Amino acid sequence: MGKLFSKENQEVFSNPLNLNNPVVVQVLGICSALAVTSQLKPAIVMGLSVTVITAFSNLIISLIRKTIPNRIRIIVQLVVVAALVTIVSMILKAYVYDVSVMLSVYVGLIITNCILMGRLEAFAMQNGPWESFLDGIGNGIGYAIILVVVGFARELLGAGSILGFKVLPQAVYDLGYMDNGMMTMPAMALILLGCVIWAHRAYNEEKK
Repeated sequence: MGKLFSKENQEVFSNPLNLNNPVVVQVLGICSALAVTSQLKPAIVMGLSVTVITAFSNLIISLIRKTIPNRIRIIVQLVVVAALVTIVSMILKAYVYDVSVMLSVYVGLIITNCILMGRLEAFAMQNGPWESFLDGIGNGIGYAIILVVVGFARELLGAGSILGFKVLPQAVYDLGYMDNGMMTMPAMALILLGCVIWAHRAYNEEKK
């Protein structure tokens, strides 16, 4: 049990949450981060979906890595990811259909997500199942955190709501406040994401 949660494994899990975050440090998965964060709910669902798919694709590829011929490893990785994406997409349509419609094609495009393919190639093909599973969860949660932060800010400032519920009282609007419609546009998502990247790097530079 101690080996499962060794210091090395803890770092494998925690590094993607901050010091090696896939979005703000590696600058991967930017397209979906901009596209699905106009509201908080789809951002959460997308983050959870990527976390599940990244974790289990890492695990599966790690388990079979020694049996995969080198010349077809990318094809095998794509088949595994495509199968998991199909399962997740069907679950979303069955239980949260409204969110699956909001996510549109972006669930299917998880297959080509740079974070996924990067972790499979760079980590799961060289490490054991448990370490690969932790790496997948860590990178998925690291990705999800950024989506939630951006989605929270965009929905709050753009619609005055969180998860569809109005949180700004009418008194605020009576004082002249207006929802910022630009927050729902991809351009503002890019600006917000840039601010998150700047704040993250400034914070870590100060700690160093």
